[in-house]
Amino acid sequence: MINRVFLFLILGSIAVFASNAVNAPRELNVSAIVMFLIFVGATLGITYWAAKRTKSAKDFYTAGGGITGFQNGMAIAGDYMSAASFLGISGLVYASGYDGLIYSIGFLVGWPVILFMIAEPLRNLGKYTFADVASYRLRQTPVRILAAFGSITTVILYLIAQMVGSGKLIQLLFGLNYEVAVFIVGILMILYVTFGGMLATTWVQIIKAFLLLSGATFMSVAVMAHYDFNFGKLFAHAVELKDVSIMAPGKLVSDPISAISLAVALIFGVAGLPHILMRFFTVSDAKEARKSVFYATGFIGYFYILTFIIGFGAIVMVLGKPEYLDLAKQAISGGQPILGGNNMAAIHLSHAVGGDFFLGFISAVAFATILAVVSGLTLAGASAISHDLYSSVIKKGQVDSVTEMKVSKMATVALGIIAILLGIAFESQNIAFVVGLAFAIAASANFPILFLSMYWRGLTTRGTVIGGSMGLATAVVLLILGPAVWVDVLKNAEAIFPYKYPALFSMTVAFIATYFFSVTDNSQSAKEEKEKFEAQFIRAQTGIGAEGASSH
Repeated sequence: MINRVFLFLILGSIAVFASNAVNAPRELNVSAIVMFLIFVGATLGITYWAAKRTKSAKDFYTAGGGITGFQNGMAIAGDYMSAASFLGISGLVYASGYDGLIYSIGFLVGWPVILFMIAEPLRNLGKYTFADVASYRLRQTPVRILAAFGSITTVILYLIAQMVGSGKLIQLLFGLNYEVAVFIVGILMILYVTFGGMLATTWVQIIKAFLLLSGATFMSVAVMAHYDFNFGKLFAHAVELKDVSIMAPGKLVSDPISAISLAVALIFGVAGLPHILMRFFTVSDAKEARKSVFYATGFIGYFYILTFIIGFGAIVMVLGKPEYLDLAKQAISGGQPILGGNNMAAIHLSHAVGGDFFLGFISAVAFATILAVVSGLTLAGASAISHDLYSSVIKKGQVDSVTEMKVSKMATVALGIIAILLGIAFESQNIAFVVGLAFAIAASANFPILFLSMYWRGLTTRGTVIGGSMGLATAVVLLILGPAVWVDVLKNAEAIFPYKYPALFSMTVAFIATYFFSVTDNSQSAKEEKEKFEAQFIRAQTGIGAEGASSH
């Protein structure tokens, strides 16, 4: 039955591709489409292979814990080098110049926090999700509910960015309607996670990370070779085409509060991303978890240097070129908007430096990037629903792994539908910016709970639930009342909350509330929870008693 559904969905998606491609309003890039379909076929093959090896909940959530540190580091890099990184940051640099660097650096600087403070204790204390760690010595039900809602909110916001990027990419390649393009991505995402679980997601991530690093390196080298590997010449030409303001900060973040708030979100948000944290359970022990972060940080740091070159390369090699302009929008706006919007700057640059063939390669890799990331995100969201809410809260742990996996697969379908609908609603947003909002939620709701549960003896269930809830609620409310939603999506004239990034305020609220309601909790259960800290801390630091680990 499952194989029939699998085949039906594949054939349905291909039929939609074909029928829309035939009716495409402009000339199609055949080499791009061929490479694109080859990659989709290869990843579906990986999913089929993984499906035959995914027998238990442990296989489904953590690939059986058999991934090595290097493989997991590459997969984490693949998870993190998302559409927001490749398409969004290069698009921000293309549009705003030097200011785009704030995202490049910001997305990277949170990794030392994970390396030195999160990775090892997380692996030693957890099993499938970070809620396992947060609830380790606290009352399971309320803490898991809170952690699950924090995870799901973060996942949905992150998914929006990936769906927007993929929709624009397929729209550009195939000439499809944006809504149809988003629908196709949603179907493929559901297939990968439902049938292949973490094993399929991991190997798609590894392959995609290698291809993305290779493609971005080629693009950067091609751009720099054009300017004799002289950054001065590159920047000088960019200033000629735009103006000197692209080399000055202040376009994206115009005041100190916004700058600090964005920095807080990007630095601490990465340590609260559920799809990244979940990856540390795929390795055998804490030593491999540390290796994972070490390798991932190297790959990610190198990649973000390249996105800056790619963004400036797009300014000098794409800006103003007729073949990349959206003539319909140009007639309306009088400006020079490019096809697919600024998020597609890197895709157009690939054509400028490598022609149709390299455009096909980069397009396929960009699409693979999106598919791999949405698969990891969906798996994290589905595990929060099935493992944290259904298995641990509703069934009190009295459920077999087969039933839990069924619930997870149903959750995957539901998340896929939500991602499609929200991807359509947020079509006009820059995808790096939307991910910045997801980081703000993660920094406000997930990071304080995780960090304090591992390092503060005084934490209690009451403090966790009230503080975490206030952090999550504050972040969501300020996000809705801020310019990103209140003005850009809901079309109101002026935002109630003036700042785009709420993390500085919402994370502060979370920490203060958690501290206050913990230290004022004098209940018997609170005293017992504090007494359990010693045993938890020893296991977190040594690995004694950890899932699948020996003492070391």
